[in-house]
Amino acid sequence: MIGHKRFTKKRVLIVDDHPFLRKGLSDFIDSQSDLASCGDVGTPGEAMEAIVRLKPDIVLADLNLPGKGGMELIKDIRALHPKLPIIVLTMHVESEFAKRSVLAGARGYVAKSEPETTLLAAIRQVLNGKLFVSEQLAGHLIEHFAGGPQQGPDSPSTHLTDRELQVFTLVGQASRTRDIAAELHISIKTVEAHRANIKQKLGISTSQELTRAAVRWVESRFNPGPQV
Repeated sequence: MIGHKRFTKKRVLIVDDHPFLRKGLSDFIDSQSDLASCGDVGTPGEAMEAIVRLKPDIVLADLNLPGKGGMELIKDIRALHPKLPIIVLTMHVESEFAKRSVLAGARGYVAKSEPETTLLAAIRQVLNGKLFVSEQLAGHLIEHFAGGPQQGPDSPSTHLTDRELQVFTLVGQASRTRDIAAELHISIKTVEAHRANIKQKLGISTSQELTRAAVRWVESRFNPGPQV
């Protein structure tokens, strides 16, 4: 029609290792009047190739991805495509992962347990140049950046890499070695190597001590009350 500009939907690239979730997200995004799924992939390598080929306006990425993982994908995107915004959509609800994601370059962080309306709000807010963190994480994230008690020199987050912290957190959630390997798309041998590195870095001698320390860490993430 004369006098009307053609409306172009914003293109969303989905990066997740679960095909059914990618399909559901893609259909949901396509149902929006202002958004369109331009593609969905399952690995960091496929994501980097798709960014060049499909030229998305925004990327939705999980943290638990095969290979180098989602955190390293964020860093790669920021290095090679610094203007491309990224939202982390993940099962991890611990504020430490939200903090690390933002520091790595993500512009938004949404837990998969959040309602669909929260994800839409995140996409639209980030596309408008703003940061977005879901409400259930915002308070803890602010505490982290303000230098809360868990940011001290004795905090595991001070000593562990992104991947080691993922393993440590899963240990604290009572996940077995084989389950951690499946969750993070790494071998059992690699999980065992991470456990050994974690024990060395935290000054822990036994697996039982590692489990107790990890459980305390996880509990502190969800119940960050006064320490006794």
